[in-house]
Amino acid sequence: MPDIILRMNPKRLFILFTLTCLVLFGLWLPANAAPNMQQTDPTATPLIDGRILYIVKAGDNCFRVAALHGITIEQLRQLNKELDENCSLTEGQELLISIVSIVGTPTAGPSPTPLPPTVTPTPFTGTTEICVLLFEDTNGDALRQETEPAVAGGAVSVTENNGEYSAAQETFIPADPDVYQGICFLDVPEGNYNITVGIPDNYNPTVDLNYSLDVNAGDRAEVPFGVQRKDVVVDPGAADQADSGTSPIFGIIGGLLLLGGAGLGYYAWKSGKPESKLAGGSGILK
Repeated sequence: MPDIILRMNPKRLFILFTLTCLVLFGLWLPANAAPNMQQTDPTATPLIDGRILYIVKAGDNCFRVAALHGITIEQLRQLNKELDENCSLTEGQELLISIVSIVGTPTAGPSPTPLPPTVTPTPFTGTTEICVLLFEDTNGDALRQETEPAVAGGAVSVTENNGEYSAAQETFIPADPDVYQGICFLDVPEGNYNITVGIPDNYNPTVDLNYSLDVNAGDRAEVPFGVQRKDVVVDPGAADQADSGTSPIFGIIGGLLLLGGAGLGYYAWKSGKPESKLAGGSGILK
């Protein structure tokens, strides 16, 4: 057998060696590719407030997470302000991926629609500015009073319906109470926008959390959204009960007036009746 191998044509020996290498490489390739086949994309299931979250796994980085969900790293950083300049991730960390439009269930109140936005001219031209305020609607009337504070921890998404602009920010409370308490999207092109708000878990909306807005270049639009703590209960019948509590008092007063009038009438009739004297009698019969 050794003699046969030595006498083999070198060309045939090279072909046999090449085929053996290809077979071994073909066996090695599926074995190393199998672990990747077991990886599955994250399930993009929105929460009740419209937020889509992702839990960081071992080996994840910002580029991979953004690519898995079809967004850019800059959008991922805008949605998650806590990411540092290196976009470092830790296993088990919760990331906000996007916000989808979810029709909320407002609590009882006079109006389920937010106030019309206030549009005022601004110094710049060519772009607009959209400012959103998430406030605590303490009395549940869907209207923002000066004493009702801003709410932090919400997520706001502003999207142009033709796809020309899309951005998201998280609400926060500014340190200076004299400045605007909401968040503003700057250098926004004019157009028709859909504004969607995700609220913290311990709040209920008092208005619709989706709003459509038309803005022109040079405008500044301010849109308020009201929320109320889940432990606050507004009783719309309290005012009716307070009004009905005065009705018995007026009824008693009216009854006393009627009795007084009847007594006065009887007294007047009695005093006007003529006296009668009986003949031969010493008494006077009234």
